[in-house]
Amino acid sequence: MDREESIMFAKKYVEDVLSFFGINVDVYATADEDVIELSVPNTYLSNLLIGKNGDTLRSLQFLIRTTLIQKEAELTRVNLDVADYKRRHNDRIADQAEKWAKQVLETGEEMNLRPMNAAERRVVHKVLADYSQLTSESEGEGRDRHIVLKKIAD
Repeated sequence: MDREESIMFAKKYVEDVLSFFGINVDVYATADEDVIELSVPNTYLSNLLIGKNGDTLRSLQFLIRTTLIQKEAELTRVNLDVADYKRRHNDRIADQAEKWAKQVLETGEEMNLRPMNAAERRVVHKVLADYSQLTSESEGEGRDRHIVLKKIAD
């Protein structure tokens, strides 16, 4: 399955799952480098599709990715967003990361952040990359994996 077929398959897969719940919407699908970007518009069942802390959303994304791998698709990485939940969530995390960075710079004390999933940690690391006076490292395993912020000594 080539690149274009991978995108169309993922789009149809999501639309079919949604239609099972009685949601008939057009899913927006593109590819950014090697990731299929799928966006579901806001519906009356958006909260159900997102789930608590985005768990249902991540599960749907996992199902799509697993199916693409089984079909030997050219593109298998998937980013699924429902009603811009992930974008808004990532914006909040980025804003919080700015506050954490400023706090560490002011106090000079290292900060252990709360455990985060890989996508959330990626957002934080990306924001903190703009701060040359700070380092950020992920520590821990599994659900306890978190970021440690440190000020670089002058």
